[in-house]
Amino acid sequence: MADWGPVFVAVVLFILLTPGLIVQIPGRMRVVEFGNLQTSGASILVHSIIYFGLVAIFLLAIGVHVYIGS
Repeated sequence: MADWGPVFVAVVLFILLTPGLIVQIPGRMRVVEFGNLQTSGASILVHSIIYFGLVAIFLLAIGVHVYIGS
């Protein structure tokens, strides 16, 4: 059986934390901007640090596992 938990967690967090898609931290005009579909180098750095932290929490600390198949 294959463990699909890390794949699902990584894909969902990647979609949710794409800078400018839902939220951008820091924004161009404000600290937090919502749905502006733009990005900057600083926001890419901040979002990648948040992504790494959440992936580490979900996969290492909580231990999310999803088994699909027989």
